[in-house]
Amino acid sequence: MGVAALVASAVPAGAASAGTPAGPGEVVPGQRTATPALVDGIREPAKGTGSPADAARGHLAAKEGRYHIGDPGRDLRPVQTVDSGGHEVVRLQQKHRGVDVLGGQYVVRMERKGGERVVTGTSGKYFTGLRTGVEPEVDETLAVERAVDATTDRLLGKRPPRQDAQPLAGTDRGLVVIPRGAGLLTRHVTVRGTHPVTGEPVLHEVYVDARSGFPVLQYSGIRTFRGPETGTTDRAQKSGPAGAAAEEPGVKGSGVKYDGKSVELPVAYEESRKAYVMRDRTRMAHSSKNTLSTWDARGKDVSEVSPSWPYDITEFGSPTPAFGPEATEAGAVDAHWAAGRVYDYYRERHGRDSLDGRGMAVNSLVGVTQFGQPYVNAFWDGEKMVYGGGDAEYRALSAGLDVVGHEMTHGIVQHSANLVYAGQSGALNEGIADYFGNAIETDTYGIPMDSPASGLLGETLCRTKPPGSCATRDLNDGRTTSKSFLGVSFSTDNGGVHLNSTIFSGALWDLREDLGTTLADRIVYKALTEYLTPLDGFTEGRAAVLAAARALGATDVQLRTAERAFSAHGIVPGWEMAMGVDSDQLLGRVNTDGAASGAGGGWWAASKSNDDGTEPYSVWAGPADGSGRQKLMSPNDGRYHVHPATDGRTVVWMAYNRRSVDVLARPIAGGPVKKLWSARRGAADLRVEGDVVVFGAQSRPGLESVRYVRLSDPTVRKVDDEQGLRTKYPSLANGRIAYGTIRRDDTGRVFGVETLDLKTGKRTRMGQLGTPTRLGPTAITGKHVFWLVPADDDSGRTALRRADLDGTGVTDLSPGEGPDALIGSDLVATDAAVTVAAATPDTVYRNETLSKLWQFPADGGQRGRVSCNRGEQAWPATPGGRQVVWVDGTTGYTDLVTRTRPAGRCD
Repeated sequence: MGVAALVASAVPAGAASAGTPAGPGEVVPGQRTATPALVDGIREPAKGTGSPADAARGHLAAKEGRYHIGDPGRDLRPVQTVDSGGHEVVRLQQKHRGVDVLGGQYVVRMERKGGERVVTGTSGKYFTGLRTGVEPEVDETLAVERAVDATTDRLLGKRPPRQDAQPLAGTDRGLVVIPRGAGLLTRHVTVRGTHPVTGEPVLHEVYVDARSGFPVLQYSGIRTFRGPETGTTDRAQKSGPAGAAAEEPGVKGSGVKYDGKSVELPVAYEESRKAYVMRDRTRMAHSSKNTLSTWDARGKDVSEVSPSWPYDITEFGSPTPAFGPEATEAGAVDAHWAAGRVYDYYRERHGRDSLDGRGMAVNSLVGVTQFGQPYVNAFWDGEKMVYGGGDAEYRALSAGLDVVGHEMTHGIVQHSANLVYAGQSGALNEGIADYFGNAIETDTYGIPMDSPASGLLGETLCRTKPPGSCATRDLNDGRTTSKSFLGVSFSTDNGGVHLNSTIFSGALWDLREDLGTTLADRIVYKALTEYLTPLDGFTEGRAAVLAAARALGATDVQLRTAERAFSAHGIVPGWEMAMGVDSDQLLGRVNTDGAASGAGGGWWAASKSNDDGTEPYSVWAGPADGSGRQKLMSPNDGRYHVHPATDGRTVVWMAYNRRSVDVLARPIAGGPVKKLWSARRGAADLRVEGDVVVFGAQSRPGLESVRYVRLSDPTVRKVDDEQGLRTKYPSLANGRIAYGTIRRDDTGRVFGVETLDLKTGKRTRMGQLGTPTRLGPTAITGKHVFWLVPADDDSGRTALRRADLDGTGVTDLSPGEGPDALIGSDLVATDAAVTVAAATPDTVYRNETLSKLWQFPADGGQRGRVSCNRGEQAWPATPGGRQVVWVDGTTGYTDLVTRTRPAGRCD
């Protein structure tokens, strides 16, 4: 599913006329809903008495002809009311027949004076077209199992898990309606644990179709600062450690930041430890009595500190109020000082008391590692800030005031608009965190807004590199939607939350330079806390900012300035239509998430949902030259039909239902659907040729055994019954199956590649170069066997290896190390060429380092790009020759596209 799919196919896109300021009382319509996206400039007496929520719902009920919300008292649940001196903002969560609607949130803004309320505006998303029933057919146990399997599969990709990897765990969170068309009833499952490859913490939100058991949506809930690498716990809310002895509050301590400057630190003396600790009781002394605390997490692996709270850590301590070099190097001094500065900024500039606006405790954990190595990142996990301790190149991540401001702003976003951390809404989440993090830093250090350095984030973190080379992002990078937007799936950077954030934050930063820091900050904060709702994208973000500017009394000149800032970054209604491609479309807006495509014998096969994403996925097939009529291969029976493969005569695929996952087959020419195999868990790497279907049967994610079945014979066979042998990554051509093998001997695990000749029963082991320590996908043709060989480190680099069918003539077509190495994830091959889906190693995550398709002549030669499209290219398949079919995310949607020959160089 493409980056826009969460909101584009599933959810109304928002304000249709977001580029034009709404006049007094003007209603800006929503899309695919009768409820307006924005009502601005009104002054209407609120109907209803009592609480602000009652008054808000009374207004919506009284104006039913405008809002089309039949029963606000039943269908809208109050989730937050903010009252700031008579200005009331009420957030209401939509319910459909008693079930929460994902992203369905409506905001009512009111003024109260002398006991009377006046409604000044409304905005948000209320979905009037929902009709789905709310009786689930999938139980909690199956939903959790499917969610854990899907998350594990996504995290692994084509990589094997670490030997010491622990299984993930899922928790059922109840029913949720995803607002696609008439609505999609799902079970919401939160999956937690440790990444099976990298060891980083995992917190995935997964939505499993409540009728078929298919995971229709998943994304990570952990908000990181650096992006992809090349409910509050009781403890987190406590003011101090459990059982703490009496302490002396309000002590003035000190420390030296990484930049060498001495700063004052509010600390406390803890009698039980005979030490001063980084616990600031002064800032919230007159409100919640909560603290800003900085905790010593050195020696803790990142997997131990999130999302759970590590109970054996303590606040950073010192025998004297003056914290020494140890606290500096750990990043504790910077973290504690910066958390106070960020708190003060929001309190003094916006009147906000802590991250939730109600004085919640602020906790920072510093010095975490990853597998005993430096962890060069920082994140907000929904409860606390976590900072890595840095390495030889990078300082502790808390050494950047903009980083601390960024992570704490994620907490503020969570407790206000709660922008879903995926796709465009996730890019807004990141962009707003970048904006305020940088705003706090520039104001604190007196950096002029017109300075080239003003837009740099993380520029002070490097020990040796200059700021321009060190910075993680630059809000002055000039990126625009039509030329710079990167369409990627949710499995990559959560749908581009970091990759696309500077498009929006760049517009906000221009606004700050043009309108002045104070007014711009007030506008952006008001837009965040009073206008934006969870599924808003770039155009809704523009509309919210302009509406907030009008509400704050911006002049016509200032409003035109704000409009120009967004227009200069291409953020105008309909901007998605301007994305250019060099490929030919075979199937548009497939609206599927993580479903493979297939091709062979001059045909393609792919999964597709309907235009609004309401229906379960169906399998379609068509001629790869784009001629002829597309054919629906799967029955419309409520199951999710995914991961098809074809040889031009037959299409095979997997079908998910609430009891099992089935492998099905049907001739392209027509005929009945045949069930070939069924199990509780799914299969992987389906392939078909003639009478033979091969696949990897999964006993659990990452653990499978290769099996095959004939269309004419229902008997399912393993490729090898050898004791202790594991097999995976099958491919099929010319009556031979190629597959990866894992054996055990006295030295441990031995990795290899074999072929099975189905006619003779002969098995042939491929030769190797060196001693592989991991497995990668295979591809077989009538002349060669190809496979990817992952490096024995965590770099992700892979060699592309080729052997003759007899196992000799082993050579690498692409190296496994060095500047020309690729980070390969999948491959397909014909006698003419082999195509690899791969990223390129880089220190910066950008278009050039996304998954692209690289093609090599089968007999060796120079590689070339299949397509120069921007964005992610995935699930390659080949109908024959040098033609490639793939799922492309360039436009922000996922399209099935093709090229008959490679583009070559993409300069």
